[in-house]
Amino acid sequence: GETIVNVLDFKKDAGLWHGILTNVMNKLHTISVPYSVMKTCPLSWVQRVHAHKAKVALVKCRDLHWAMMAHRDQRDVSLSSLRMLIVTDGANPWSVSSCDAFLSLFQSHGLKPEAICPCATSPEAMTVAIRRPGVPGASLPGRAILSMNGLSFGVIRVNTEDKNSALTVQDVGHVMPGGMMCIVKPDGPPQLCKTDEIGEICVSSRGGGMMYYGLTGVTKNTFEVIPVNSAGSPVGDVPFVRSGLLGFVGPGSLVFVVGKMDGLLTVSGRRHNADDIVATGLAVESIKTVYRGRIAVFSVSVFYDERIVVVAEQRPDASEEDSFQWMSRVLQAIDSIHQVGVYCLALVPANTLPKTPLGGIHISQTKQHFLEGSLHPCNILMCPHTCVTNLPKPRQKQPGVGPASVMVGNLVAGKRIAQACGRDLGQIEDIDLVKKHQFMSEVLQWRAQATPDHPLFLLLNAKGTTVCTATCLQLHKKAERIASVLCDKGHLNAGDNVVLLYPPGIELITAFYGCLYAGCIPVTVRPPHAQSLTATLPTVRMIVEVSKAACILTTQTLMRLLKSREAAAAVDVKTWPTIIDTDDLPRKRLSQIYKPPTPEMLAYLDFSVSTTGMLTGVKMSHTAVSGLCRAIKLQCELYSSRQIAICLDPYCGLGFVLWCLCSVYSGHQSILIPPMELESNLFLWLSTVSQYKIRDTFCSYSVMELCTKGLGNQVEMLKARGINLSCVRTCVVVAEERPRVSLTHSFSKLFKDIGLSSRAVSTTFGSRVNVAICLQGTSGPDPTTVYVDLKSLRHDRVRLVERGAPQSLLLSESGKILPGVKVVIVNPETKGPLGDSHLGEIWVNSPHTASGYYTIYDNETLQADHFNTRLSFGDAAQTLWARTGYLGFVRRTELTAASGERHDALYVVGALDETLELRGLRYHPIDIETSVSRTHRSIAECAVFTWTNLLVVVVELCGCEQEALDLVPLVTNVVLEEHYLIVGVVVVVDPGVIPINSRGEKQRMHLRDSFLADQLDPIYVAYNM
Repeated sequence: GETIVNVLDFKKDAGLWHGILTNVMNKLHTISVPYSVMKTCPLSWVQRVHAHKAKVALVKCRDLHWAMMAHRDQRDVSLSSLRMLIVTDGANPWSVSSCDAFLSLFQSHGLKPEAICPCATSPEAMTVAIRRPGVPGASLPGRAILSMNGLSFGVIRVNTEDKNSALTVQDVGHVMPGGMMCIVKPDGPPQLCKTDEIGEICVSSRGGGMMYYGLTGVTKNTFEVIPVNSAGSPVGDVPFVRSGLLGFVGPGSLVFVVGKMDGLLTVSGRRHNADDIVATGLAVESIKTVYRGRIAVFSVSVFYDERIVVVAEQRPDASEEDSFQWMSRVLQAIDSIHQVGVYCLALVPANTLPKTPLGGIHISQTKQHFLEGSLHPCNILMCPHTCVTNLPKPRQKQPGVGPASVMVGNLVAGKRIAQACGRDLGQIEDIDLVKKHQFMSEVLQWRAQATPDHPLFLLLNAKGTTVCTATCLQLHKKAERIASVLCDKGHLNAGDNVVLLYPPGIELITAFYGCLYAGCIPVTVRPPHAQSLTATLPTVRMIVEVSKAACILTTQTLMRLLKSREAAAAVDVKTWPTIIDTDDLPRKRLSQIYKPPTPEMLAYLDFSVSTTGMLTGVKMSHTAVSGLCRAIKLQCELYSSRQIAICLDPYCGLGFVLWCLCSVYSGHQSILIPPMELESNLFLWLSTVSQYKIRDTFCSYSVMELCTKGLGNQVEMLKARGINLSCVRTCVVVAEERPRVSLTHSFSKLFKDIGLSSRAVSTTFGSRVNVAICLQGTSGPDPTTVYVDLKSLRHDRVRLVERGAPQSLLLSESGKILPGVKVVIVNPETKGPLGDSHLGEIWVNSPHTASGYYTIYDNETLQADHFNTRLSFGDAAQTLWARTGYLGFVRRTELTAASGERHDALYVVGALDETLELRGLRYHPIDIETSVSRTHRSIAECAVFTWTNLLVVVVELCGCEQEALDLVPLVTNVVLEEHYLIVGVVVVVDPGVIPINSRGEKQRMHLRDSFLADQLDPIYVAYNM
C-alpha cells in the first residue's frame, strides 16, 4: 500500500526492476514521472512525493541536481514522508556531492539524512548493492577518502596529500540478501584481489542476469566467472557475474564503488577513471566556457600506449581567450591531481557531440569521429611532448669502422663493392664521327649543309596547332643573325656571359646557338611571370648578377616587362646589363663563326635553384655537351627519322639538354610542348603523342601529376577523342629526386585503358654535378623495384623486406645508367667504398660531368670536393669522381644487361641536403609527407621542415575550413606512429601555398622562410605542447 515515485526509464535497468517489477510483487502504488515531464518541470518528482506522501523515490543524481536548480520556484514542499530516497547511480564517484548538496537544501523540508540510500546497479548483475534506511538519530556510515594516485595503481590508500588529489566515496550498502560478492583483478584471469586492492566487483545471486541473448562466447566470460587464487587454482565452484563496476569491500562489509570498467583508461600501466577526469575538468570554473554535462573523456591508442583525449562542448558566447585559459588550466589540474598528461583537449561547438537516446554523450561515436577526423573542433590543444614518454632513446652515433675494414669485411663476406656502369662508349662509337661532332656549333653548320630542309623542331600551342617550326638551315641562319647582333649591338667579346630570357620555344634555341656562333657563353633563365613579379623577378636578377652577364637577350614583351614600373618595385631596373630584343633582327651575316680553341672550354652555364633554396650554376664544357648528347643518342637510339615529344621546362638540367641540344646532335625531330599550355588544355600532351604516334616522350612530374589529377575521371572522353597511347615505347619523367612510384603507377594504371603499356613509364636521375646519370632508353631490362625497411633507412642502412611488410617503402630503379657513366656508392664521411645493397652517397665518373661550380668567389675546396674527389681506399686507378649529394644503393639483380652481364640496378633514396637530422636519425621529408597525406581526404599537399629542433608540418586543406582542426591530432598521431617523431607545429594553409618549382619539387626552405617571416596567412597554427 506504500507509494513510490519513479523518475527512471521504466523500460530498462533499475527503472524496470525497482520501478515496476518490485512494486507489482510488493503491491506498491507507482507514480512514474517521464523524462519529457522532467525536462519541462524539474521539480515535478518532488511535488509528487509531497502530494502523495510517497515513502520511496527512485532517482538519479541528475534529478537531484535539477530539483536543486529549480527549488527557488516552490518552497512549500515536504519530503518528510520519504523512508528511502534510492539514488540508483550511487556507483558514480561524484554521487556523494549531489547527495550532500540535496540533503543540505531539503533537510529543512523534512528530508531525513538516513533516508538517502545510494545503490549500485549494472545491466549484467542488476542490483549489486543497496544501502538500507538507517536508524533515526544514528550516525551515518563513514566515507572513504582515497588517494587518487593510489587508485591509479589499483590500491586503496587513505589520502594524506593535497585534498584536491583525494576521491571521497560513499558506500552503497551491503550486497543483496542471499548474494555473495568477490573482487577480482580487472585484467587477466579472475584472480581474487587482496583486501587493499581495487578490482572488479563480481556477484553471485539469484537476482542477477543469466546470459547475453544469443552471445554464448561473451556470456561465458561475463556470467560464468570462477575466481582463482594467486596460484591460479579455482576458489570454489560457484559461478559469479561480472558487474562492470570497480570497487572494494570496506569495514563492516560495506561495498564501495570507485568507477566503471568501461570508463577505465589504462595509461602507462596506471588506471584512471574517465568520470574522475570529467569531475576535475568541471571543477575548473567551467561555467563560462563549457556545458556541464557535455564533456567526453576517452583514450586512443597511439604509439604503444593509451592516450587521454578530453572533448567538451564550448558555449557559443565563450571567447577564444577564455577557452584557451580554461583549457590550459584543465591540463594543469588533471596533471597535478591525477598525475597523468592529457594528449589532446578539444572544444567543439555547442550541440555537436553525438548523443545517446536519453541525451547523454555517445562516447564511442565521439571517439570514432575523433579518429576519423570528423569531430570539427573549434579549439584544440595537443600535448604530445609532455605525454609521450615512451619514445626510444635518441640514437648515439658510434665511431664508424674505417674504410679499409669495411672493404675487407665485404671481401670476407663475399660481397662485391657497390659499383655499376653503363655500356662502354669506346666499343660502340666511331672515333672519327666523335671528333667531327666535338662542337655543337659545327654540328649545326654541318646539318645546315647536308640536310638543310630537314625539320628539327616543331612548337605547339595550347590548341595543339603548330605555331613555329625550324629546319636545320633556318636554325643556322637565325643563329648567325643573332650572333651578328651580339657582336654589333652588344659589343661582346668571346667568353662573355649572355642571359637568355625566353618563354619555352624555338627562339630560346636559336638564341642559344647564336651565342655559340659569337663565342659567348649562354645562360638560360626562366622569364619572370607578369602576374607575380615580386616573387619571380628577384631570382632572374640574382642569376644575372651571379653569372656576371654582359647582356640579356629576350623578346620585346619581356624587355618592356623588365623595364616596367612594376619591375622597379621588385628590383633596381637601372642596373640591368644591355638588353637586346631579338624580335626584329637585321639581315646581316656573321663574318666568321667562332670556333673554340679546345673542347674543354666552357659551352654554357646551367643555373638552378635547389629545393633547399640554393642557387647554383655549373659549368658545362664542349666535351661534356657532346659526350652527354652522344650518350643520350645511344641510350634512346635517336636518329634523323625519329620523332620525340618533350613537355618540360627548358631552362636547366636534362630538360634544357633535351629541348635545345639533342635534336641538333642526333638529327631527330623534337615536338616541343610548353608545360604552361597544359593549364588551358589538359589533353594537349597526350593528344599530341597519340596524333603523331610518338614512340618516346619526355615530361616532368608536374606534367604527369596535372594529367593524373585532371584527367583521372575523363578516360572515357579521351577514348571518345580517339586518343591512343599504344604507340608509346618510353614515357620518361625527367627528375633529380627519388622516383615517385605512387604517381608513376597511378599514371600507368589510369591510362592503361587508352593503350599505355605498363612497361613504358620510367624516370631519369641527374644532379647538379651531372645532369644525366640514368635514363631508361630502349634496350636493357625494365626498371626493377624493391621494398626496403623505413626504420633501417633512418639508421643509414638498407634492409630489403617483402611486399606488404609493415614500415616498408617501395623504391624503383631510376632508369639505366647511361653509356660511359660509372657510379660507386661511398660512405660520405669516410669516403670509402661500400658493399652491394649498402646505403651511401652516389658518386659518378663520366665524360659529361660538369667541370665545376660557377661562383663569384670560386671556392676551390668545395669545387675539388664535389667535382674531383678520390676514394680514400681501394681504388688503385685513382679515378676522379664527382659527388652527387644523393643517397642511394646499388643492387645486383638476376636480370641480364645489354652487355650480356648481370644487371646492376641503382636506387636513389634522396638528397643529402634535404634530409632532417632528428633524434640522431636521418629522415627524408617525403616519407613523413607521404604518411601525413594519407591521414585525411582533405589534405591536398603537405611539406615538412625543422625549426629550432621542432618538426613543422604544413598541410594544405582542400575541404571546408571547419575541418582544419580535425587535421591536427591526425597529423600528430601518424607521424608519431610511423616515424617515432613528435610534431612541434601543425600549420593548416589554403591550397597552393606550398611553393613548387617547375620540376614539381617542393621548395621546403622557401616555405620555411615564409613561415618564419609570418607570410603564410594560415587558416590555423597549432603549437603542440
